[in-house]
Formats: sequence, structure tokens, C-alpha cells
Amino acid sequence: MVRKFRVATALAICAAICISLPVSWADNQPRTIVSGWIPYYSVKTVMPFIKKIPSTTAAILGAPVTCEANEYSPEDLALLNSSYLYANKDLMKEVMPFWFTLKSPTIIRNDYTTGNPSWPMADTLCLMRKTGLKIIPTITDGTDKLVLASYLAKSEIRGTIVTSIVDLVNKNGFDGIDLDFEGFAFVDGNTTWAKTAPNWVLFIRELSTQLHLSQKLLSVTAPYAFNPSEKQKGYTVYAWADIAASIDRLRIMTYDYSVAKPGPIGPISWTEKTLKYAISIMPASKVFIGLPGYGRDWITSIVGTCPTSAPPGLTKSAKAATFKMSYATAKAAIDQAVPVFDEKNSEATYSYVKTFNGLTPKGSATSCVVSRTVWYQNERSFTERMNLVAQYRLGGAALWTLGMEDAGATTAMRNVALAIAPDIVTSQLTIQNSEANQVSYGDIFLLNGLLTFNDKSPVAELAVSIEMKRANEITWTKIAESTTDRDGAISVPITLAESAAFRMRTEGTWERAESVSNEQNVSVRPKITINHPSSIRRGDPIEVKGFVLPRTSGASVIIQRMIAGKWQNGATSSLTDFNGEFVLKASQSERGVITMRIQVGNGAQTFYSQEFSVVVR
Repeated sequence: MVRKFRVATALAICAAICISLPVSWADNQPRTIVSGWIPYYSVKTVMPFIKKIPSTTAAILGAPVTCEANEYSPEDLALLNSSYLYANKDLMKEVMPFWFTLKSPTIIRNDYTTGNPSWPMADTLCLMRKTGLKIIPTITDGTDKLVLASYLAKSEIRGTIVTSIVDLVNKNGFDGIDLDFEGFAFVDGNTTWAKTAPNWVLFIRELSTQLHLSQKLLSVTAPYAFNPSEKQKGYTVYAWADIAASIDRLRIMTYDYSVAKPGPIGPISWTEKTLKYAISIMPASKVFIGLPGYGRDWITSIVGTCPTSAPPGLTKSAKAATFKMSYATAKAAIDQAVPVFDEKNSEATYSYVKTFNGLTPKGSATSCVVSRTVWYQNERSFTERMNLVAQYRLGGAALWTLGMEDAGATTAMRNVALAIAPDIVTSQLTIQNSEANQVSYGDIFLLNGLLTFNDKSPVAELAVSIEMKRANEITWTKIAESTTDRDGAISVPITLAESAAFRMRTEGTWERAESVSNEQNVSVRPKITINHPSSIRRGDPIEVKGFVLPRTSGASVIIQRMIAGKWQNGATSSLTDFNGEFVLKASQSERGVITMRIQVGNGAQTFYSQEFSVVVR
């Protein structure tokens, strides 16, 4: 189907517990090794459409409803938390919305609205983001034969496509992009591959550079390939070895082995062979095995003449019918068949016969006997393929499509994920050199982090990313890196010009789980810099100059004096100019020391300079 539609130890553990886990595993965090595509037409399969309600604060202020400001009714929250995506988010680190089609260098069609015209994409993305999963949408090739190949052959057009994709990612706050350009493989013809491949490699390198500048991920989805030294090479046009250093994910479509003729969807030996080649040329953590959530039903023979009342399309040359894995058990019952497990291919299969009696178009009695064969993957198939993830320490599995598998297959994936669960890392972030997480503009404060395992022992020599998100931003941006010391601690100095939230993130490894710390919000109060005389003669004016950071024009400024233990306003006031600067004058008729400060603004937006003293002699 062209798609539009600890190793030995881990294996030993998995063999023992993949079918039924002891209760002691229940509280463990599974390894996040599941991902999958969410086509625009099946969003409802994995999550409900629920109406967002502005938070009380947003409603009072009349502010636009952002994702963070959404509230949901208890009934909607229960529905949301029971949905496939939310119930299984602990198995995942990312999802691939299958929503976009490249139509030209400047046009990327949004197919989401076709399947969901009454539900805004922003609302769906909001619900997805609340899972904490990375969102890496897929773009397919929607051009005609050889068109995309001709685009990539021209440097300027390649650059335009790169810009279009990067703009799509950044505009929507996606975490990256997944390319599913299948036309090269299944439409253009293999005689074009030698010419297309070098241009494809250039395109991937150029796109990777631009995405990585924005800390975005590049994923490539491709059909199988084998070691080029072997007789059967697979789809060499995707040049895995040449793009390996540029991509972050390779999702291999280890399915559609049998399409025109009856046979397994993706034999396990064939699957393992392409995985072995992939991990020989790139880190195994980049490689994802494709899992089909569908099966096929082929017609193998027709004896007799089928009546007009028979289902349409009953011909030996008819394409195989496709069905969801979640329907397989019910289908077998309807077909009055008992599936068997083919151990060689690691798939379920059965054959059955249907007889149709009725009339010909001319009214004569007739009948036909239709023989059919079915193949699909089941719970055991998924277990054995997830064991390959464990054996080769792969990045994980990618499901076409997410949520089409049956409950048993989902459980099988969870069991393996638990059996190879990594050590949990706890990450705690605190703020130092601040007053109630409030700092003055430009002042230095410290982000202190402590990373420990569950037993409270420190995680030493661990790379930590510091991420920041401003109030008007929806995505986190990495701003600094550090490495934990022997006590599992880091300390990073920060200066800030505007309020922002901070968190720490560590990447997962095979031994350790990814971690994300608590968030700390730091607010920034303006800073007043002043220049004043230290002493004056009695009767001379006291001239105070200064400026407000961040530079603010038109702000009310006044001198205040401390008199009898209370601050009192001076007689004159001023406004900051376009550079945020101001000049104030005051006088003092008596000798002594006067204590003063500058007040900027009024009401809730009032702030003050540090106190200063002037000697009047």
C-alpha cells in the first residue's frame, strides 16, 4: 500500500513477562518507544473533540484564549484522559500528525481542515500539546510524476521548499517535520533514482541545517533498504547512508511487503534485515520500526458466475480489502474462520470461502464460490517486533496508524516498554538571587538544578539543557547547556530583560529516561539607574538624572523624600523621554542629610529606585 490511506538482559526479561507483568511493574515508567501517525481523517480515533473554555482570568480580562488559558469541564476532562492518546502518552515521546501535502515549492496544503472542517487545528494542537508529546507533522508529496525530483535538481527551488517547510514548522510551533515523499519510490520509477538521490541528499542537508538552527527535528519516512553490497538493495533513492548525519529520525515502513498477491504484511526476517542495515550506518536511536495497524484480505479464486446481489468488485484481479487490526477478531468470526499464527513470518493468517447465490442480469439462477486469504499482525506480532526494538536499542516503533491496533497489541507494546524501562531521573529546578522569583532588569540570578535517581542518589556528568519560554511564546527554546557535578547539581547564571518561564531537560538514553524539571516563572521588574550629587550647598538645586530599563517613554517620574519616617512626593515631576531618560530637580533649604528615591509610574505599575542620600552643607 503506497501510504496515503542492558540487551540480552532485556530480552530475557521480556520473554518472561511480555504476556503478563507482575504487579510490581505497574508503577514503573515505561520506556517511551511508541510513536505513530495521526491522519487528518482519523483524529477522533485517538482523541476527542472538546470545546475549550476561557479561564476565569482570561475571561475577566477579555484576553484571547491561549492553549495555556484553556479550562475544561469535569466531563470533558474525563473523556480526554480516557482517550487513546492521553491513556498511552507515557509510552510515547512524539506523534506525527499526517496533515500536510507539498503541492509546489511555495504551497503546502493543509489537509486537516478537509477531515475536520468544524474543529480548528489550533484547538487540536492545544490538546495534543497538553500531553507533553513532541509534535512532528508529516508532509507527503502531492506533486505529479517526476515533478518533485525536478524541483530538487534546482538549487533555488530547493531553497524555496526548505523555506516553506521551516516557515510551517516555526509558525505553528511544531517540534520538527517528518518527510514522507513516496513518489520517488513508487511513481517516478527506479531508472530515475541515480539522478534523484544526490539532489535528495542536498535537500536533506539544507533542510536539516535550517531546522537545527531553530532546534527543530528532521524525520524521514521511507520504504525498506538493504546493504548495497547485497543483490536486493531496496529503495536506494533515499540514500540512508548519505543523509544519516543530517536526520534525527528514520522511520522505516516495514509493511506492505505483500500488496498485489496474498502474503504477510511485513515478514519479521525481512523487517529485521532492513533494521540491521539501518543501524549499521547510523545510531540505532534514530531508527524506528514501522508497525501496521491494518490487515489485508485477498481474493484467491472465483468459481462460477457471481449474481448481481453479490458484493461489487468480486474479481480475481481486485485489490485486496483492507481492515483495521482492531476489527480482525470480529472479522474472523464473521468469516467463520480460525486464524493461525505463522511463526516464520510472525503474523496471523487464515483462508475462508464465501458462496453467493442469486440471479444474473438476465434473471437466470447463478452462484459463485469466492476463496479468500487474510493476513494481519496481532498481539504476538507486535510483541516480537517490539522485542527487536529492545534487542537493537532502536529509537522505537512507528504505527500506521496510531490507534488502529487492538487492545492486546497496545498491551503488548506496553509490556515490552515496561520490561526495558530505563532508570528514572528526577529533575528539580530552583531560583537563587531573587526575591519571590522577581529580579530587576538585567540583574544576574542563578538557575540551580538537582538531578537524582529514584533512590535519591545523584546523577553525575549528565548533560542538561536550560529552556526558556516567554509569556507570548508557545514553545520552549534552549538557551544554555550545563553538565551535572558529582552531586548531580548545576548552577547557571542568567540575566533577563522580560519575564519568562524556565525549565531543565535531559535527553533520554537507553539506560536513563528523559527528564523535564518543574517550571519556574521569573518576573522582571524595571530597573532605575540614577546619577545624583553626593552633596550640595544649601539653596542649590538637587539635579537627579536617570533612565528606566527597559527603556520606556512617557512614564511618570517623581522624587520622593523620607520625612518623619514616611515617603513624601516632591513638588516637581517629569516624564521619561523616548530613550527612557529623565531629569528631576529639587531644593533643600536646611543643612543635613536627606534620603531620597525615585518613583516611576503609579498604581499597580509603580516601582522605585534604590534609596540614596544627599548631604546639604
